[in-house]
Amino acid sequence: MTVEVRGHVADGFEPVRAAFVDNFAEQEEVGAGFTLFVDGSMVVDIYGGVIDPGTNEPYTDETLQVVFSTTKGATAACASLLAQRGLLDFDAPVADYWPEFAQAGKQDIPVRWLLCHKAGLPTFDRKLTFDETLAWQPVIEALEVQSPYWEPGTRFGYHAITYGYLVGEVVRRITGMTMGEFWQREFARPLGLEFFMGLPAELESRVAPMIAAPALAMTDEMRAAAAQSLLSRAITLNGAWPDLATAANTREYHAAELGAAGGITNARSLARFYAGLIGPIEGGPDRALFTSATIDSAREPQSEGEDLVLSLSGTSVQTRFGLGFATTGPMQVYGGPRGFGHGGAGGSAGFADPNLGIAGGYVMNKMQNNITGDPRFRALLEAGMKAAGR
Repeated sequence: MTVEVRGHVADGFEPVRAAFVDNFAEQEEVGAGFTLFVDGSMVVDIYGGVIDPGTNEPYTDETLQVVFSTTKGATAACASLLAQRGLLDFDAPVADYWPEFAQAGKQDIPVRWLLCHKAGLPTFDRKLTFDETLAWQPVIEALEVQSPYWEPGTRFGYHAITYGYLVGEVVRRITGMTMGEFWQREFARPLGLEFFMGLPAELESRVAPMIAAPALAMTDEMRAAAAQSLLSRAITLNGAWPDLATAANTREYHAAELGAAGGITNARSLARFYAGLIGPIEGGPDRALFTSATIDSAREPQSEGEDLVLSLSGTSVQTRFGLGFATTGPMQVYGGPRGFGHGGAGGSAGFADPNLGIAGGYVMNKMQNNITGDPRFRALLEAGMKAAGR
């Protein structure tokens, strides 16, 4: 298909634009955006396609997009900022900040394990409704009384949705603010971002609906087994949520402050966020929001190897996590070997590599089933790194 690409491409970065166009022709892209910063300067900021296949409304830099687990990078940054200020000790028990968490044998779990998926709490046994999960407190109470699904610290498994509640409640106990409030005060407003955990109602019309990925071919037996898996329970909060695309296309989901999967943003803001962590940026603070020590701590691998939640039916999925951020590894590339960031269900991703001086963001409305990294993002990243000589 022919796609109109809007936005800015600096001289020498035309191959990134070409890779972006190729994604529409080769990967059935519908609407998307990609932004790249090099040494604090925005060298690529492009958008194209349509908001909905049934309309001709263009996908532009004004379009906002649910980015699912790409949100986890923003939540991780909130925790790291508190640690940088001496207000949070990653090695202290969670119960030091959140006393009710100490129930059911969880009294010794350190904050660090919440961020690197070692806490053994990817879901909970309590049955809640969709509305109850969006109300926050019912999930907090369910997690407080929940026994871990494995011995904490001995294994790790992706806390797809509970991550946002667990880390978010620690942030709330320390600051007295919700995740969305703290994020806006410390990151979104200082960096000039349109990036929300809890979307204001007046911006609702700008959100592009998610287009679900094609259903995987499965036998009835495979489908039944998958529905009972820890992964299914993790991504539905024990059956409270419908499939992700359906949930994400509701106003209730957009309004909730879901620090694991509810972020709504665009490529430019996602890229500015990561660029602002590692250095000064155009129109933003004159220094990095994170010290070099904070960056090194955030990206130091904490969990690496087979993921207990994502590995299904004898298929081993290898992941690597630092303190809330994913790092360059088997599932995704975030620049060089020391790059860090986070991707989201369906394909979106944000990243930074301070060693290479690059940062970027990719958003889209057409989801793909690519658990080992989205080829659309990877093609854009590779083209960007080559054009930048990194």
